[in-house]
Amino acid sequence: MKCILLADVKGVGKKDDVVEVSDGYARNFLLKKKLACEATADNMNKNKLKKGSEAEHARRELEEAIANGKKLDGQTVKLAVKTGEGGRLYGAVTAMDVADAIQKAGFAVDKKNVTIKNPIKSCGTYEVTAKLHTKVSVKVNVEVVPEE
Repeated sequence: MKCILLADVKGVGKKDDVVEVSDGYARNFLLKKKLACEATADNMNKNKLKKGSEAEHARRELEEAIANGKKLDGQTVKLAVKTGEGGRLYGAVTAMDVADAIQKAGFAVDKKNVTIKNPIKSCGTYEVTAKLHTKVSVKVNVEVVPEE
């Protein structure tokens, strides 16, 4: 029986795949647990339209990330932090601090997508990498200045 998977099924396929499985497996497991639906002509058309709209959405998301990457690449973001004697910081600047500073500049970046090569423990200018999309990474300069 041909089925369209509604969720990832281990050993069978991924969501939205059209797979051929035995009738008993389809009726007694996949259809009962709502992991799949029958691959009728109507369901196949719905699946095709859904895949097309998802591809369009992913393409728009990538274009937006590329546009934001061009604006953000090479920009300097200021980060004011508490310092002790000699410009040493209390603690280190984290990826979350950098992500917050980039968000204040008007760009959406998650803290998990900010990479700092070496720990930032003193004032100065540092280069970090921000990943805006799976295919778009940009270099951002972070200027760490003492808080007034």
